[in-house]
Amino acid sequence: MRLYDNVRRTVSQLAYERRYGVRTAELINLDQLGIAGENRGYYVPASWRTLRRTLSRGEIGPADVFVDFGSGMGRMVLEAARFPFGRAIGVELAPQLHEIALRNLRTTRQRLRCKDVEFVNGDAMTYEIPADVSVVFFNNPFQGAVFTSVVTRLVATLDRNPRRLKVIYYNPVEQQTLLDTGRARLVRTMAHARKRVAG
Repeated sequence: MRLYDNVRRTVSQLAYERRYGVRTAELINLDQLGIAGENRGYYVPASWRTLRRTLSRGEIGPADVFVDFGSGMGRMVLEAARFPFGRAIGVELAPQLHEIALRNLRTTRQRLRCKDVEFVNGDAMTYEIPADVSVVFFNNPFQGAVFTSVVTRLVATLDRNPRRLKVIYYNPVEQQTLLDTGRARLVRTMAHARKRVAG
């Protein structure tokens, strides 16, 4: 049954990507990209439906900013751009994945409501987090000291600019690190395809 579900899901994703003119449905080990290291795993995209299951269109407006850390080929940024965000940003360390994301942005046939979409090829450890980011997405892109550093800097933006910040964490390996800040609370957990989404 699991094999059937996996095949069906893969076929469905490939059909979706062909329809919308993008390429994101791949699993890639980071050593193939030359960026393997401690606290880094592999690239595999979250489900296309993740944001539609965790965000309502009514809660997003032009003042909202979306950031995906470890954005890979850009799937979640493109999905976020279907919401009326003011900005949607993907931060990706691997130049090869970044280039594919840029190509996907140029070729997509999706209707993007967000008109300011940006892909940044850079390290999440040094990326300057926007002071007005309101939705952050993680698909377990890194763990340990890297994750702690990014979360610490996210919290610092809240100290400088108090606001509501929603974190959508797909495959939340480091969930406790978020909760240990004392600034986060688990609002909802959703099961999906043997993974869990925490927001």
